[in-house]
Amino acid sequence: MTTLLGLELAGRPVLVAGGGPVASRRATALASEGAVVTVVSPVVCEDLADAWAAGSVAWVDREVREADVDGMWLVHAATGDPRVDAALCDWATERRVWSVNAGAVDQGTARTPATANHSGLTVGVVSTGTADPARARAVRDVLVSVLELEPLDLRARRRTDPSGRVVLVGGGPGAPDLLTLRGRRALSEADVVVTDRLGPTSLLDDLPETVEVIDVGKVPGHHAVTQGQINQIIVEQASRGRNVVRLKGGDPFLFGRGGEEVLACRAHGIPVEVVPGVSSALAAPAAADIPLTHRGVVAGAHITHGHGTLDDAAVASVVEGTATLVVLMGIALLERHVTHLLEAGADPATPVAIVENGTLPTQRTTRAPLDGIVDAATAAAVQAPAVVVVGGVAAADLLETG
Repeated sequence: MTTLLGLELAGRPVLVAGGGPVASRRATALASEGAVVTVVSPVVCEDLADAWAAGSVAWVDREVREADVDGMWLVHAATGDPRVDAALCDWATERRVWSVNAGAVDQGTARTPATANHSGLTVGVVSTGTADPARARAVRDVLVSVLELEPLDLRARRRTDPSGRVVLVGGGPGAPDLLTLRGRRALSEADVVVTDRLGPTSLLDDLPETVEVIDVGKVPGHHAVTQGQINQIIVEQASRGRNVVRLKGGDPFLFGRGGEEVLACRAHGIPVEVVPGVSSALAAPAAADIPLTHRGVVAGAHITHGHGTLDDAAVASVVEGTATLVVLMGIALLERHVTHLLEAGADPATPVAIVENGTLPTQRTTRAPLDGIVDAATAAAVQAPAVVVVGGVAAADLLETG
């Protein structure tokens, strides 16, 4: 019968006998947790040699001896010689020292679990008796997939650190399954979520009722909550010792004003982490079969916002055909932007595609040449959120095969 226990080995001596890849993995893992690791082997692999050179482990250049077990808290036998490993475990047992035999799970007095770390937790599956360790790894992988993909409440119940923190999560273009695994993990640990109207807001329905959701969403022409107020909200919430997730559409650092929120947090000494997201600038065209770069057509992309006048580089990318122009938030001023491009000398026949609600079931693409896209958008009643793509890659027949 195997009893699962967690051993606190930080600052305590551990012996690893062997110099191969298995010994290296065990030694470096233990050292990373703070154990004082001594490796005994006449030969060590490159990774172990690097760890020794970096001062992470001590290395004794000889065969392991019985006396090496004295004073140890844990022994890992990984020499590759079954007789030596068995003897080493016997020496440890005689001294009441826990031991693991890397080559024989039924020997020694401890088992090395198949582990994974998630949200500050270590999940481990242990093979008992003569069970195949591969089974433990398979079960571990299934558990990890559940932790990463299923909505779970992983908020800290007993806080060792009373201070709060902020995580800026890029929610992606809208489809909930395009939120990254790290973003999902952050949501599962949140005490409060400060959210925009864009991004995977449907995931908020899976949060526990006790998680506070603060909607600071902006709509075109109406900003009920200013950016300064948003900064103040996340700082105040974190100052209460809460774990704050700022859920934003797309990527926090691409027209998401994430940089301003990071600065606000740091100005108040609040730890802040940024979780990148899939930007609609890339995702919406891809979902509509529009490659932003394509061999023989264009080798670059210029991404800008459409709130004001297009910058010179954006205009030049279309006029000179040097890059695909991607305009976010450009529907309200679409006519102005098209006029600007045409007056600057852009070819009226330049293909344009407008992708609405990219990656969502309501996704729709409207295409027309540059001089006809305004009329086409009006006829189709195009609405935000939408991404405007200007350039040869927006041609409807680009990816057709014949």
